Amino acid sequence: MLKRFHQDVLTEAGCDEAGRGCFAGPVFAAAVILPRNFRHKLLNDSKQLTADVRNQLRLVIEEKAISYAVASIDNEEIDSINILKASFKAMHLAIDQLSETPGLLLIDGNRFYKYRDIPHECIIKGDGIYASIAAASILAKTYRDEYMMKLHQEYPFYGWNTNKGYGTEEHRKALEQYGICKYHRKSFRLFAEQLDLFGNETAD
Repeated sequence: MLKRFHQDVLTEAGCDEAGRGCFAGPVFAAAVILPRNFRHKLLNDSKQLTADVRNQLRLVIEEKAISYAVASIDNEEIDSINILKASFKAMHLAIDQLSETPGLLLIDGNRFYKYRDIPHECIIKGDGIYASIAAASILAKTYRDEYMMKLHQEYPFYGWNTNKGYGTEEHRKALEQYGICKYHRKSFRLFAEQLDLFGNETAD
């Protein structure tokens, strides 16, 4: 069972991102403030759930959350500022939109850029520990998957309806055949024989 909160005094917002390691499309992030008594037996890290369960939980989270917000940074800005900064910026933009200001941010992962004067705690694999981070992971994932389905209609041969922009074998083969499109992250190592524009072996 996921922990409902990290401490007993401050209002907490869980924050997580989706799509950081993808070859194409935006990175999405969500921030969620859950009621203190919120429980759901299916709630878990989004990666541990089926798409149907994630979509079911998204409706529950949106109905029950005290406040939630989702934001994204597109591939062009990812290429401009790098994926790590883009992920943190998307989280900041999501927090900006919350209707209630949290007193503490629970961040999935081991790094974060401080948001204003609000304290934060970085929790490795936090989406499998705290309910609010799990909820944020579900919103970020479902919103991003929905967006990638739209992009798939424009470029169906990359298989984004199934791989959602990740570097699967199917996606890599399509890149070799068709090349990149306007939604690909040019700063990533998209082809086996190339280094990315920033000289990195890979990006996650």
